Amino acid sequence: MRSAKDETKKAPKGTGKDTGKPSRDVGNALRQAYDDAVSEAVPDDLLDLLKKLD
Repeated sequence: MRSAKDETKKAPKGTGKDTGKPSRDVGNALRQAYDDAVSEAVPDDLLDLLKKLD
C-alpha cells in the first residue's frame, strides 16, 4: 500500500531510460539556433555602419 507521500517522491537522478535526453535536446536546439544565426545575411545598413567605423 502506498501513502500520499510516496506519490510525490521523485525518482533519484540517474534512473530511468530517458537519462540525459533533455540535455541532448537542448544541445541540439542551441546548435541549430547558432547555425541559423551564422547563415543569416548581414543587413546592408549594418555593413554601412561598420564601414564608417573603419
